[in-house]
This record gives sequence, C-alpha cells and structure tokens, in this order.
Amino acid sequence: MTLTLSIFGLRARDYLDRLNSCFSDVILEQIEALAEEVRQAWIDGRNVFICGNGGSAANAMHLANDLHYGIGACGPSPSLPGLRVEALPANAGIITCLANDTGYANIYSYQLQVKGRPGDLLIVLSGSGNSANVVKALQKANALQMKTFAILAYSGGSCLELAQVPIHFQIDDMQIAEDTQLIVGHLCMQWLSSNKPTELRPLI
Repeated sequence: MTLTLSIFGLRARDYLDRLNSCFSDVILEQIEALAEEVRQAWIDGRNVFICGNGGSAANAMHLANDLHYGIGACGPSPSLPGLRVEALPANAGIITCLANDTGYANIYSYQLQVKGRPGDLLIVLSGSGNSANVVKALQKANALQMKTFAILAYSGGSCLELAQVPIHFQIDDMQIAEDTQLIVGHLCMQWLSSNKPTELRPLI
C-alpha cells in the first residue's frame, strides 16, 4: 500500500530534511572541538557559561542542566560530578537588575566581568548573531582571555567574527536554528557521558 503524505506530513518531512542537512562534516568537526574543550574544562574545574535570548535563553538553561548533572550521571559508570556551568539568563533578579540599571545590552557582559576568569568557556546561542547582549558578552569574554564559542544561524552576524570557534548553521529559519542548539548540546552531552575523565582536577 502506498502512503500519501498529507500537507502537514510533506511540510514536516521538508522541515526534518532541512534540519538534517545542516550537519555537514565541517560542522561535526566544530562540534567535536567544542566537546573536547568542554571535557578539558570538566577535568580542570574551569567554568562554562552559556547565554542567549528568548528560545536560545531557554536552551541555555536546558544545556546547563545537562552539563551540570547529566554528563556525570548518565552513560557508563562511574558517576562523576558534572561541570561548573551556569546559564547566564537563569537568575531573574540579576537579569532585571542589570537591565534596569545598566541596559539590556549589558546583562551578560556585566555577569562575566564579575564571574569570568582566563580559560573559562563562554558558549553563545543566537539565531542572528547580532543581539547586542551576546555580542558584548563575546567581547567581554575575549577581553578576559576566556575561550569563546557561538552556535549561530542566518548570516552569523557579528558573533561569527567575535567567537573564537563559531559553529555556523547557514539556515534562515529560527525554529531550526533553535533545534540545532539543542542538538549540538545533546551530541556533546552523550559524547562526554561516554568519555568521562579518569580524574578531575578542580581549581582551588
């Protein structure tokens, strides 16, 4: 029996095909570089910060949970403590204070000014790559000698040039852009949980 897809089914198939086509071999190499850097930060006890706006902010919180707990608890034993990771949009008190007192463009860079240290990681999640607050976050992180990554879509915007390692999905679709952020995070999580360090060396 031949199955004829409905209009919804055809559009869904097109969406999934476009999502799958985003993950080229070059992109996978860039994701691997992110995963390896996160693993080394895990070993060294360095901090990982994640930020974004809207759906990307929600994704930042989701991925912070995966890296804080999931990478150590899931996968082959033994269970290990997870990363020192923070989603910068997670604290509403800090966000509203900084937005009110200094302007929304500074809500992430001001947090990094206090919390960031050389060698820490910043992962920016952005569709356009042009939102002022993530641009300023990358600028601040680079000035602090942190290691900077950005998961981007569309043209990549200003973040494409500012991030030391941009992971750029050239797709003009915000929903697919947000999907790619989670997929990158979940690819890293599953690899990390299957390649746990034999020892952790937390900074004092």
